[in-house]
Amino acid sequence: MASLKLPELVPSPTQDSERLRKAFQGFGTDERALILVLGHRNAQQRKEIAETYKQLYNESLIDRLHSELSGDFRNAIILWTYEPPERHARLANSALKAKRKGIKQLQVLVEITCASNPNHLVAVRQAYCSLFDSSLEEDIIANVAAPLKKLLVSLVSSYRYDKVAVNLEVAKSEASKLHEAINNKKLDDDHIVWTLSTRNIFQLRETFACYKNLYGNTLEQGIKSCGNGDLETLLQLVILCIDSPEKHFAKVIRDSIVGFGTDEDSLNRAIVTRAEVDLLKVRFEYSNMFKCSLDDDVIGDTSGDYKDFLMTLLGRGPEGE
Repeated sequence: MASLKLPELVPSPTQDSERLRKAFQGFGTDERALILVLGHRNAQQRKEIAETYKQLYNESLIDRLHSELSGDFRNAIILWTYEPPERHARLANSALKAKRKGIKQLQVLVEITCASNPNHLVAVRQAYCSLFDSSLEEDIIANVAAPLKKLLVSLVSSYRYDKVAVNLEVAKSEASKLHEAINNKKLDDDHIVWTLSTRNIFQLRETFACYKNLYGNTLEQGIKSCGNGDLETLLQLVILCIDSPEKHFAKVIRDSIVGFGTDEDSLNRAIVTRAEVDLLKVRFEYSNMFKCSLDDDVIGDTSGDYKDFLMTLLGRGPEGE
């Protein structure tokens, strides 16, 4: 349920590169041309454009975008132009290197591990090593306090089975063990960490359903009853990203818009990373959860080329070649 719209006839990478080059030349930058090209190409097409642009003009497309543009529009379009694994590796590194590493920063690691497929996680880890000369696991251990690091290292080190495979008896057994750990208020229990970080998504959703059927409340509610510390909050995010990533990202967008000012970094991350995944589902959940239009809220909180680019990724921006 991606929101990204591609033209019926996609120009060649050479044609797109020439159009981007033309947009950079002359008096000022033709931002609309950048949006029309990059905003209507999928990840593979953007990769081919970047490679062709480099071959033709002996310069990095990312570097040129950085020098030509500014502000929120620049940040959003560069984030979009990165290959998805590099994009997430850079987001993870920014989160881990932030002076304050609260839940708002660390939730990007939960999104990568629990709202992405296993092959993407492997690619992110490889990109992270290549970009930063250290592993994602190393940097979590070095920059995150216990007990959060235990959970996060387990999540990023995991490789979940990605096919539909569900065992009801296992789900009941693991729901029981999760309930026991919650009753004992041992949220860093090995079984909780192991279950949430290694079981396949479909098995975990069955376990969550069994937990509610057996104990009358959700696993999230059980964890919340243990307190409101960072571990409790992080575990609730893990469960939500596994059970319903579209609801998680709807909430990220809502939180980025409401209140004083706009959290453009969170807004960019949610829209850019989900435009080729499930942004139509996110839009539906946003309307269902908050009784208002995601599109209208984004339009009301952004402006100019930045607004036009985000609306393009939402499938509502300018089209045409």
